[in-house]
Amino acid sequence: MTQPEDVLERTLLREDLAYHQARVLLLVTAVAATKGHANKLDGLTKLAKLDFLLRYPALAPQVLDRLDRTDPRLHLGVHELSAPTHVEAPMTRYKYGPWDDRYYAIIGALIGRGLLRYTGARKGSVAVTPTPAGRRLADDLGNSQQWIDINDRSRAIAEASANMTGNALKDRIYERLAYLMDRPHRQVIR
Repeated sequence: MTQPEDVLERTLLREDLAYHQARVLLLVTAVAATKGHANKLDGLTKLAKLDFLLRYPALAPQVLDRLDRTDPRLHLGVHELSAPTHVEAPMTRYKYGPWDDRYYAIIGALIGRGLLRYTGARKGSVAVTPTPAGRRLADDLGNSQQWIDINDRSRAIAEASANMTGNALKDRIYERLAYLMDRPHRQVIR
């Protein structure tokens, strides 16, 4: 017999994964639509670093030279500016900077649902682009009150990171946010 706690835990896990899938879909769609990204998001390193900047939006202008902290698309309020690492969905410090172990499940689910597809990538890399259904869903989500801030931030970050590789982003994060990256692996970035 299933215990009520088990049902609650599964429900929360499903909602958590749905939230992360929606955010990643908006980010990939914004990147693929922005000049300088070759119509795709190329590499899991790039995904993780852009997602880090999306989740920690007050830190994005410190990493991306073409992004100003007064850009209204970042939707930065007093809380984000005063506590830039106190975010809803924190990441962990990993070997190559910020990371989330859910990326494989998130990308797999979005591909399995026909919202993203694999596309040509650099050697040894994984690249994804939204499908027509994925773009439609991203448009619908991005125009909803619940997701407009994330959608705006995704677009701002995509524009400011045009022509940058995942490794260039990683290097910038290590250089400009050294105080956050100087911690043991697997420690939450707070």
